[in-house]
Amino acid sequence: MKIGVLGLNGRMGRLVAEEVDASEAERVLSDSVEALAAASEAVIDFTHADAVQRHAAAFLASGCAWVLGTTGLDAAGQEAVFHAAGGIAVVQAANFSPGVNLVLAIAERLAAALPGEEYDAEIMEMHHRQKVDAPSGTALALGRAVASGRGVELADVIQSGRDGHTGPRAPGAIGFAALRGGQVVGEHTLLFASGTEHIALTHRAFDRRVFARGALRAAFWTKGRPPGLYAMMDVLGMTKGA
Repeated sequence: MKIGVLGLNGRMGRLVAEEVDASEAERVLSDSVEALAAASEAVIDFTHADAVQRHAAAFLASGCAWVLGTTGLDAAGQEAVFHAAGGIAVVQAANFSPGVNLVLAIAERLAAALPGEEYDAEIMEMHHRQKVDAPSGTALALGRAVASGRGVELADVIQSGRDGHTGPRAPGAIGFAALRGGQVVGEHTLLFASGTEHIALTHRAFDRRVFARGALRAAFWTKGRPPGLYAMMDVLGMTKGA
């Protein structure tokens, strides 16, 4: 399989390239996203949210599958992803770690069983000092999993970045706290807190290579897939029809 890699100047891009080179795939090289898309069967993209619209157009025009790990997309960027998925296979994930995706599945089930009126949901994450978006994409994915389990929209119940006199915590809210410092690869904890017990679900990543290997697995998975927007859950066989 011919696989292209974007973002070779970044840490994730370099790791992905190493994983592709160590696999059975042929890594495609090109100076432009358009040429890379035209020569590849799938492209793995860990770049910047500002580039998403251009990349979406290039992949759609070429028919190349797209494995997207970029987070912090605005509404226009996400709309471009949706549009591209109408014509190509797109695997979009906030986190390509198999462990994180298992945590997401468990989080949704816990949220369904622990009502928001009794169990406050708080999500805490810490990353390296260079990370530019907060909360992290994985933290937001955890929030969406909790919201889905409770049958609500995250946008309607999110509380992020508390400061000053905020008043009491709103019932059913999903809270976020983001820490930045050092070179932490990624730590996420989902806490359900009631008056009688606390339940904590934690994932810690110690090596970014786990994300690179997951993205490569997703790229191989796209071969022969029909157009559509897929998640890492699909790649892991954790959803219907995966």
